Amino acid sequence: MAQSKAADALVENFEDVKRLLQLHTMIGGKGKGRKHGLEVLNKAAIVLITAFWEAYCEDLAAEGLQHLLKHSASAKKLPNQLLKQLAKEIKGAAHELEMWELAGDGWKTYLGQRMQSLTDERNRKLNTPKTGQIDELFKTALGIANISKHWSWKGARRAKENLDDFVELRGSIAHRGKSSESVWKNQVTNYIDLVGRLAEKTDEAVNLFVSKQTGTPLF
Repeated sequence: MAQSKAADALVENFEDVKRLLQLHTMIGGKGKGRKHGLEVLNKAAIVLITAFWEAYCEDLAAEGLQHLLKHSASAKKLPNQLLKQLAKEIKGAAHELEMWELAGDGWKTYLGQRMQSLTDERNRKLNTPKTGQIDELFKTALGIANISKHWSWKGARRAKENLDDFVELRGSIAHRGKSSESVWKNQVTNYIDLVGRLAEKTDEAVNLFVSKQTGTPLF
């Protein structure tokens, strides 16, 4: 199945998580019950999956933006939501000549630099890849409002809540270490499945959006 480059990278990154699960099985066997001394592998996996999900979203937003820049004949062809966002930012810019950065093909350079600035800002604020932050990312980067509304499949009723719970679990592990709550192997496999499904639906949403905007699919 065709997918974005960001999704390809996510699949490749998941191999590291799968190796942790293989180590868990090699050392602790396949029997049920707590495997003493192996919970650290589960915790490491939760941290990795969250990092990979965040990287995927950042990469996909950048990939979608590059597609818009490549296939949009002029700034006027950009998504309305993105244009409104740009207008608001330029209006509030300290430099009164900011608007001229968009003249000619300057808007392409401007948007590319803006994407990096947004990423740097999110990193400084230590934002986490919960539903709200992901919605905001795709809104500011591409002009897609509420991308999480596309996270729908059979049995996905609590997809958003489950994602936020897992990200909070990652935070607990990162900040409390050994004193954080217990993490089980089935939580790791559930998280992998959830992120895989979220990525699939996010890929579809971005591909559909940029295709409508430019007439050319992302993949």
